[in-house]
Amino acid sequence: MATVYLGLGSNLGNRARNIYAALRRLRAHVRLEQISSLYETEPVGITDQPWFLNLVCAGVTDLAAEDLLHAAKGIERELGRREGVRFGPRIIDIDILFYDDQVLATEQLELPHPRLHKRGFVLVPLGELAPNLVHPVLKNTVRELLENAASIEEVRPYLLRDWRASS
Repeated sequence: MATVYLGLGSNLGNRARNIYAALRRLRAHVRLEQISSLYETEPVGITDQPWFLNLVCAGVTDLAAEDLLHAAKGIERELGRREGVRFGPRIIDIDILFYDDQVLATEQLELPHPRLHKRGFVLVPLGELAPNLVHPVLKNTVRELLENAASIEEVRPYLLRDWRASS
């Protein structure tokens, strides 16, 4: 069994519903043990698009990293994600942030996620769950990565009224 941290995000349609639908489907592949709060986050890269909702979840899986990636991409397709512009708007995005302390670089998958240390939308919810988790390459804790981030996008708590009704 491997401990995994996954980042989920959505900025199209009912963002909260998209994320919770993805979490429900992920439970077939990952025994979820922790789920962060939702955060509303400024887009990175292409800024002329709606703000995202993001969260991070942690759990354990018996899937190999590549199989977990395949499962995550299948969930994205089930929920309506289509290939589009890199960093563009999306119904759902599921990223593997950490897979145990594995370091991997293939055409399909890079572990840990190569940009997580530069992304507030990952570091803030990850810091909520695991502030003392050590990045296996950078050798810093999540708390230290967040404290030392040069400039990150705006991340603010999202007060979820009723996610079934939110848009």
